[in-house]
Amino acid sequence: MRAALMELRTGTGPLPAAARRAVRVTLAAGIGFYGFLYGLDRPVEATYALFAAVALAGLSRIPGSGHQRALVVARVLPAACALVVLGTWLSVRTWAAVAGMLVIGFCVAFSSAAGPRPAGAAPGLQLLYILPSFPPYAPDTLGQRLAGTVAGVLLLILAEATVLPDPVVPGYRALAAAAADEAARCAAVLERPPHTLPAAESARAAERAQALRPSRVGEAQRPAGPGVRERALAHTGLAARTLLARLQSLPPPEPGPRAGPDELVLVRAVRESASGTAGLLGAGSPPATDSTRLRDLQVSLARTPVTGPGPGFRNAALVELADAALVLRGAAGIAERGRAGAADAAGPEAGPVSGPADRFWYAAEGPVRLWWYRLAANTGPRSVHFQNAVRIGMALAVARAVAGLDSLPHGFWAMLAVLSLTRTNAEQTRATVRPALIGTLLGAVAAGGVLALAGEARTVYAIVLPPLMLFAFCVGPVRGVGWAQAMFTLVVAMAFAQLAPVTWQLAEVRFLDVLVGSVIGMVCGLLAWPRGAHDELGRAVAGLLHAAADDVQAATAAFGRARAVEPDQRVRHALAMAESAYAQYQTERQHPAAAPGEDWQAAMMTGHHVLWGGRRPPGAPPGPREEAVVREYGAWVAAGLRRAAAAADPVHATGPTDPGPAGPAPRRPGPEDAPPVFYTAMAWLDALTADVALLDRGAVAGSGAGASGRA
Repeated sequence: MRAALMELRTGTGPLPAAARRAVRVTLAAGIGFYGFLYGLDRPVEATYALFAAVALAGLSRIPGSGHQRALVVARVLPAACALVVLGTWLSVRTWAAVAGMLVIGFCVAFSSAAGPRPAGAAPGLQLLYILPSFPPYAPDTLGQRLAGTVAGVLLLILAEATVLPDPVVPGYRALAAAAADEAARCAAVLERPPHTLPAAESARAAERAQALRPSRVGEAQRPAGPGVRERALAHTGLAARTLLARLQSLPPPEPGPRAGPDELVLVRAVRESASGTAGLLGAGSPPATDSTRLRDLQVSLARTPVTGPGPGFRNAALVELADAALVLRGAAGIAERGRAGAADAAGPEAGPVSGPADRFWYAAEGPVRLWWYRLAANTGPRSVHFQNAVRIGMALAVARAVAGLDSLPHGFWAMLAVLSLTRTNAEQTRATVRPALIGTLLGAVAAGGVLALAGEARTVYAIVLPPLMLFAFCVGPVRGVGWAQAMFTLVVAMAFAQLAPVTWQLAEVRFLDVLVGSVIGMVCGLLAWPRGAHDELGRAVAGLLHAAADDVQAATAAFGRARAVEPDQRVRHALAMAESAYAQYQTERQHPAAAPGEDWQAAMMTGHHVLWGGRRPPGAPPGPREEAVVREYGAWVAAGLRRAAAAADPVHATGPTDPGPAGPAPRRPGPEDAPPVFYTAMAWLDALTADVALLDRGAVAGSGAGASGRA
């Protein structure tokens, strides 16, 4: 109780947020419904105005503040109107309605691959297609339906943008700016003896880096969309985390506490670059200097001869430090200025050290192609977005076919139950159905009592509906699906009672429809990937680790030379698939035998490390001894990654059946006059060795948890 009072006082937490949204949807739906029904005597427009607002605010879960949701709703308005038109045209014949439900239901659900905002709006858009697919089949009322839909959506946009503003939450751009500013502070500390970060500064840098993890950021703030700026902002967050990690791990100079002048100049340039990036992200002010000086210093240091492993590894770490700062500046410029910032990001072919210009490949692509890349990458049975879309489309089509047999009065409610109760795995769907049916039964009993007592007294229903809507949309999201179904049953009963004469049997029909829809949802959930993301996550992680192993071997085989083809497109695709499966996995209720000890996030980190380090720059030609050391070490790391892939998905393991020995790393020091590129490659393989060890520990913990769950 004390926590709830604190939430109400501060305006934060789920209850105040739900209360604000309930007020907005009640105002939008109520004004549209009562204005059309009682002010203009237009029941068709009233129905569609009510359900348009409820669909995109009550049923949808669009993340973000009211202003952010208003922008999303405004963008989907054309799609909402198109779905009403298609639903009206295809509803006349049952076979056309079923086919349309299958195809359009799949397409709308599949749009969730574009990010959390389209995913949040998808259920509401599904409802706007379902609504005109049921009696009365009246294509001649299409204009009235569109008028009501547009009015309801516009009222919702106005309410979301102006009524009860939400507390300001720092966006991802602000978090990235804070991380860049922290990187500048750390670089300033590294300019002074003993040229290492104190424990307090290192802990603060680690916390800033952790704040950029997607799991620490709300859905509304995550840059998860397919557009140029969103991709660049996600790239900025990754670059900021990498820069902070490299600042923390920068080895001190040897043998004394003082660094060379060239090293200090590079660290100072990193500080200036990070400070300029922080200003660009925070205030939008252009940096005082461009990236040319830092890029030149990086190239010069990469070609400077070193003697001994100590100076060699510090030299390599400084080159990598500059690389992270350059990528951070480039990605931030694209995130802030779009494609106009791509030229400074790439530089003159990005130089021979900082990597090829296609590191920012997305900046050269048009929006249509970027959307196509995102959707095409998720087209196939191995994508959780594709699986969810098939499951929803199939369930909606079956429900529409059952309703089309005229054996299911008010079949709209059955399809709404399919839409709102079907989850991403069969266990969650089954767990959701029971409280939903109990809530619907209680709501039906209450609605039946009100309808029996009030009869045809429309005034009673008109008075009861607004406070009932306010309570339903406030309590439902907070208390769970049982409360939501109970209150929504009362809401629809009070609304339909004002549109046409009804009896208490309407509540009975509502319960029957929800029961039928729940059964259909459970059956389809059992037929289509019943374990949800759990099985798919293992396959996706195994595919990622196999791709990473192949990339490591290709990079070390081309050690000291430019690679003719950059093969990391496969790693990028595998990483995207694994991350989407992992995101869904975190939302699902897992089976006790699902091995909670498995460290899936360690595999994602490994994929990012392979991408960051796989582009080894050409430099001074290495000798045969250095080549042999790097290639042997790379083969050992690749074997470890394949071993981890087999552990992640032992049932569907692909690739070599004998991934290689798991003995100690064959790491040997190079000769005293080894070129800088040798130490750069060895530092990268050392980092991957730590990743392999982490993956091995996670595999052991996961197997133990799985064994205990099966026992």
